[in-house]
Amino acid sequence: MEKDIDSCQNGAKTVPSAGLGTEGTETQLDDFVGAHPDYNEEEEEQKYFRRKRLGVIKNVVAASLAGTLTYSVYLGLLQMQLILHYDETYREVKYSNIRLEDIDHKVLMGINVTPVAALLYTPILIRFFGTKWAMFLAVGIYALFVSSNYWERYYTLVPSAVAIGMVIVPLWASMGTYITRMAQKYYEYVNYKEEQEERQRAPRDASNAYIIVFQTIFYSCFHLSFVCAQMPMVFFLNNYLYQLNHTLFAVKHCGTLSHGTLPGFNKTVLQSLPRSVNLIIVESALMAAAFLAMLVVLVLCGAAYRPMEEIDMRSIGWGNIFQLPFKHMRDYRLRHLFPLFIYSGFEVLFVCTGFSLNYGVCALGLERLAYLLMAYGFSASVCSSLALCMLRLRRHIPLLVGAFIHAVLLVTLFCWAPEPRQLAQAPLLYSIAALWGTGSALNKTGISILLGLLYKKKERQDFIFTIYHWWQALAIFTVYLWSGLPMKAKLSIMLLTLVVAVGTYLWMEQKVAWNMEVRLPRIPRPRHKTRGYRYLEDNSDETGSDGDGDKEDNDRHPTEATSEDELPKEDGEQLG
Repeated sequence: MEKDIDSCQNGAKTVPSAGLGTEGTETQLDDFVGAHPDYNEEEEEQKYFRRKRLGVIKNVVAASLAGTLTYSVYLGLLQMQLILHYDETYREVKYSNIRLEDIDHKVLMGINVTPVAALLYTPILIRFFGTKWAMFLAVGIYALFVSSNYWERYYTLVPSAVAIGMVIVPLWASMGTYITRMAQKYYEYVNYKEEQEERQRAPRDASNAYIIVFQTIFYSCFHLSFVCAQMPMVFFLNNYLYQLNHTLFAVKHCGTLSHGTLPGFNKTVLQSLPRSVNLIIVESALMAAAFLAMLVVLVLCGAAYRPMEEIDMRSIGWGNIFQLPFKHMRDYRLRHLFPLFIYSGFEVLFVCTGFSLNYGVCALGLERLAYLLMAYGFSASVCSSLALCMLRLRRHIPLLVGAFIHAVLLVTLFCWAPEPRQLAQAPLLYSIAALWGTGSALNKTGISILLGLLYKKKERQDFIFTIYHWWQALAIFTVYLWSGLPMKAKLSIMLLTLVVAVGTYLWMEQKVAWNMEVRLPRIPRPRHKTRGYRYLEDNSDETGSDGDGDKEDNDRHPTEATSEDELPKEDGEQLG
């Protein structure tokens, strides 16, 4: 009995202690799962968005570096190979049974003619792969072009040149879209607090400053590609070239008096043939640079859109994606900019061919071609920063200043014929190259910034930049076709195009100032399929600040989507 009583007393004593143990366990669990006493939600939020902003800057720098490496490798290799293949001794000794001149003609034709069809597939390619992966694919094909030069045959060089032509427009259209999109994302990360607290639409033109800054960074890096492209000539090929007294012995006329591409230029430009091992080393260095560009895009460039945004952009139907570039051409703003796009293509190829050969090489010799293009590239890179004046001045100022510089230079070149083999003319030629680079920088940077400012809606940007680079590719193809014309005819065409471009651009700005209605095709709503998983229609990716540009357009121009522009909403009526 006493034992039973003791056991009952002990049981009664243990009941409160058990309750205290449960409370202690809950307290420990709250301490473990709950917020840390030193946790500051606002500070952590600031750190998170600071990391996001640094990620955007990293993406812009990486894309700029990849574009610079890609174009410098392509331009440098093409320039070196064309000079080597031009030398008849080199062709006879190394490739006596191959018509290299005919192959080079087909390579240039493949590079310049193929982009004519790019408007048909570029938006589909960008929407199918995504902006980042379209860039990666294009950079990879440029690397393929470099690798094809290890074995110089018709069946290696020509197909790779055609592939290059196919991805020229997709590469630069995706680059322009990517940089513009990064500027918009940076604005979102800077102003995250306003978006969370107010839940209101971003003010109009809010992201303009970041578009200007990021496009300036991109073109400041990109124009350095003209400098990097000359490294094979400076450190390798110049050691094998004859001096100007040999190569220019039969040249009688330079500059505005010349016809075609430097008539009378000697058929032998190499005083000794480079060894195959040395050529392989140079091509391997270029291949390494191209591979590095691929790695930069793959590893350092983040996605331009979230996964659900990519799905939304594809879900409007492939038939609609195919049609929308053509429908956007009915916008009067784009139509007025077509001459400016064309001139942009004219001037960049003219400085690499017409001016550098018929003026620079004709007076200074082939051995100074690299330094002439380096002066152009350095000047363009430095002067791209002048586009930052758009932050304080009106946006048409840089474009008009660049056009004025080029107009003065075109008139000067039209009236000037340098004397062959006269090194005393070098300072003037270098000055013209540097000034041309200034005009090119303001032209290229200004156009890309202008397109980013006019078309803020993310669903339109790939179409707009595709149209821009397609017209530019058409202009480059035209310059390729007119290579046999007299220099005065080339300069006259360029000057006329520049005058028309400036006039139509100013007329466009006047119409925009008058708030004239814009005829833009309506982007259809995404058409989601529920196979495999259920897609939430109220996903936040469909709304928010990303679509602010479209809201602004709709508020400003309520009738811009006309009845014939509207695309069907029902699944059964969708195209594609």
